[in-house]
Amino acid sequence: MGGNHTQTEFVLVGITDSPCAQAPLFGLFLLTYIVTVVGNIGIMVLVRVVPSLHTPMYFFLTHFSFTDICYSTVISPKMLADLLLESKTISFAGCAMQFHGFAFFATAECHLLAVMAYDQHVAICNPLLYVTVISNRVCRQLVASSYLIAFLSAIIYTGCIFGGSFCGPRQIDHFFCNVSPLLKLTCSDTRNNEMIIFAFVTTNVVGTSVIILLSYICILRTVLRMHSARSRSRAFDTCTSHLMAVSLFYGTIFFMYLQSTSSHSSLDKVASIFYTMVTPMLNPFIYTLRNKEVKGALVKCRRRVFNHCQHKRAVPARK
Repeated sequence: MGGNHTQTEFVLVGITDSPCAQAPLFGLFLLTYIVTVVGNIGIMVLVRVVPSLHTPMYFFLTHFSFTDICYSTVISPKMLADLLLESKTISFAGCAMQFHGFAFFATAECHLLAVMAYDQHVAICNPLLYVTVISNRVCRQLVASSYLIAFLSAIIYTGCIFGGSFCGPRQIDHFFCNVSPLLKLTCSDTRNNEMIIFAFVTTNVVGTSVIILLSYICILRTVLRMHSARSRSRAFDTCTSHLMAVSLFYGTIFFMYLQSTSSHSSLDKVASIFYTMVTPMLNPFIYTLRNKEVKGALVKCRRRVFNHCQHKRAVPARK
């Protein structure tokens, strides 16, 4: 490792340098972040308190919501602070930690989406074997392996980027420590590092997307063979929420990372905002508005809270 990295500070250029736009953007992104945290925590609490949602699919969904909260939290607070402060510096250690956290949770989300697709594949294509194949032990192993692969991948990404020397201007042309703008600041030849990062990102993103694609091909073949229109409709309804989440997440990921660093442009910031803030905010709505079981659980919880409030009001009245 070259240079004394412990004393290095970077400057994040941010989303915009226009003072007039910073305050409205702060309000918009703060609201987005609050909705993200509240919505995803709401799903996690709902799955925990409603017994009918104690199934493998919703077990995976709670971890998906957890990763949404975490990788949005890795980015959003610093970005929000930079919109208000004149000094937009971030230390070398802080930048490395931010990048590692983002890479870890984003990669974990890729694998969790693949696990959820496999779960739906077994549920629709092999319903009689579902309890045996997707047991509680298997669920824990699938989630643990997703986090383990993500952690190891994030270490490799971080090592490739922060293992060399940084020289010249310290300005990161982004609102967080992302791959492309960081590689532009390194002194050494980055071709080998870029190839390693590209290979691992391709393995994680393309590998998980292939699992998802194959799962849905099998699901589609099974659904088309169903004689009952009601059964086909139920199967499609079950898959719709997951497909929407996959489309949002993988669409921006493919745009961002499966291209050479030389072709990156200012559109990267827009895409980054979409998958670090907008997508985590939309996921809770996707899984509640398009899912009858979750909507039913929400109605039950609302009735339970309403009945509890009515009971508390009635007790003093009787006294």
